[in-house]
Amino acid sequence: MTVPDQVQPAETFDTAAEFDRQLRNLVELGYPALAHISAAEFAAMVAPLRATATRHAQSAPAPTRARVPFVLVIPTGLVPAERSMPLTALDGRPGFVDRTAADIARFTPIEALDIPPGPAYLAFDVDRGAETLNVRPDDALVTITGQGRTPLTVDEGIALITHYPEALEKNNCFSLVGSRCGDRRVPALWISKKAPKLGWCWAGNPHTWLGSASCAARAGAPLAATRPPAAAAPPAAQPRN
Repeated sequence: MTVPDQVQPAETFDTAAEFDRQLRNLVELGYPALAHISAAEFAAMVAPLRATATRHAQSAPAPTRARVPFVLVIPTGLVPAERSMPLTALDGRPGFVDRTAADIARFTPIEALDIPPGPAYLAFDVDRGAETLNVRPDDALVTITGQGRTPLTVDEGIALITHYPEALEKNNCFSLVGSRCGDRRVPALWISKKAPKLGWCWAGNPHTWLGSASCAARAGAPLAATRPPAAAAPPAAQPRN
């Protein structure tokens, strides 16, 4: 999907079609295999979120490079970040996790976030944070929460550039203040060697090319509707005669 620099009229955005595109994107990238389920099972697991998307984003404006109506998020619990990040790409160059961020699994959502339970959910009104360029992540968090918004997590940042790779641009990259690991590091997504890179910066350091991404809300589907299929039980032993 080509994302324009400017917002198109709201009526040009088809929420249901966009949900279907994102689901298809995940299937084509191989998410079902990483989740150890079939493509049909993966689609059935995520499908209940389609109604959630149309209910919450039906009047949203069309996506731009800086802001999109929603993204379909697959949390680390189902597909780890170190496996999903290499599936992102810019002009055919796959994304990667910086070697100094090898402990990326330690970065978990901060307590203030209400992450929907289950193997998939939606983040709405996602903004890459242009107004927080050159603002320390600590200060950006204050700005974001003051607007009634919350910062993106690692999983949500990966989801954004998975579905909208154009959101990651030179001089317009972003921190993911919604994930922390107990120290002063803040994970971030930027471009390195012309490819998407997941690394980290310091909470107190500003960068002219790095903002802090946020979203307006998150929502899931009923947990029972999106629970991944259980592994089949082995057949019962047959009694011997």
